Amino acid sequence: MNKNQQSGKTSAGTNAAKVKQQNAASASNKFGTEFASETDVQAVKKQNAQAEAKKNQNAGQ
Repeated sequence: MNKNQQSGKTSAGTNAAKVKQQNAASASNKFGTEFASETDVQAVKKQNAQAEAKKNQNAGQ
C-alpha cells in the first residue's frame, strides 16, 4: 500500500470518509432547499388563483 491508501485518502489526496460524510449531510435536505430557493411563492399563488378563476368561469358556462 502506498502512503495515501494507509491514511484513508485517494491517490489525489482526497479524504474519502470526509467526502462521504459531507455528501450524507447535504443529501438529507438537498431538494427541499434547492427548489424552495428557486420558487417565487407569490407568483405561484397568483397563477393558481388565475387558473381557479378560469376553471370556475368555464364551469359556469
